[in-house]
Amino acid sequence: MRPSALVPPLALSVAAAFLTGCGTAPSTPAASPSERFPVSVTTCDFTTEVTAEPRRIVTMNQGATEVALALGVADRMVGTAYLDDAVAPRFQADYARIPVLAAKYPTQEKMLSVRPDLVYGSYNSAFSEKNAGDRARLQGQGIATLLAPAGCAKKPERASWDLIWDELTAAGKAFGTEDAAAKLVAAQKDELGSAALKGAARGQRIFWWDYGAQSGLNVGAGKGTPQLLIESVGGVNVFAHLPGNWAEVSLENVVGTNPDVIVVADTAGHPAQDRIDQARKDPALSQLRAVRENRFVVIPFSETTSGVRLLDGARRVADGIRALP
Repeated sequence: MRPSALVPPLALSVAAAFLTGCGTAPSTPAASPSERFPVSVTTCDFTTEVTAEPRRIVTMNQGATEVALALGVADRMVGTAYLDDAVAPRFQADYARIPVLAAKYPTQEKMLSVRPDLVYGSYNSAFSEKNAGDRARLQGQGIATLLAPAGCAKKPERASWDLIWDELTAAGKAFGTEDAAAKLVAAQKDELGSAALKGAARGQRIFWWDYGAQSGLNVGAGKGTPQLLIESVGGVNVFAHLPGNWAEVSLENVVGTNPDVIVVADTAGHPAQDRIDQARKDPALSQLRAVRENRFVVIPFSETTSGVRLLDGARRVADGIRALP
């Protein structure tokens, strides 16, 4: 997917005036919000009908919330839910004005009480029966829905930036903010192609340490967003050979990789510092060069999931590696 070239609104208006003055038919003006609708938007093999500009949007996950805020529809949001950690500083003022329906997922009754005309989730679980409910049934009630392509019930083969850009494009179409979405996608592509980002890690070997292991350690494997972020900054994932997005490995397997850098995911219920302390106290992990030399990079979990902030995660990993001793 490639963004089309953007023409500044002032240039369009000047050109239209010039053509009119010459007796030539004027260019078609940009559509007003009402003229953009109705539209059909397909995400995760489900096509939703957005009959009019959404004025009562509910977002069910942090990723969805921050995409909506990035596309400038805060004044049309009537409810949010389910934060993984703190909202990005650039969104906090707008976010603070929007009602929080629940700490995790709201009940259907609570969600419907704010009379949404569009419900947007980052994960398929948002539309389970105990949460927002089935997308087709919501459509029958006149409520449009969006689901992030990375969060479909049928999981993508691997994480990709195209999935992020597909989400931004779909949300822009559903909200009537296509221009804002196209500019955001173009800006992300430019930054991802920059030497400053791509060359940050210079081939260093990176161990991505997440939370949630039943036994052993939960690591970034070869198909998920950890792999995507490591690739984007020019690093090498020491567990890239493992299938799936994440994998559980033994402590001995981690020690055997002897990574140059350890990236540690941080979330409210599972602080990164707990794993860093564990590494420093463990007889085997404490002998790794990355632990001895304090070569840790901490990243908020919200910057490792689908949405507008995944690029923030790439930037944080790049800056963190450059700052290491």
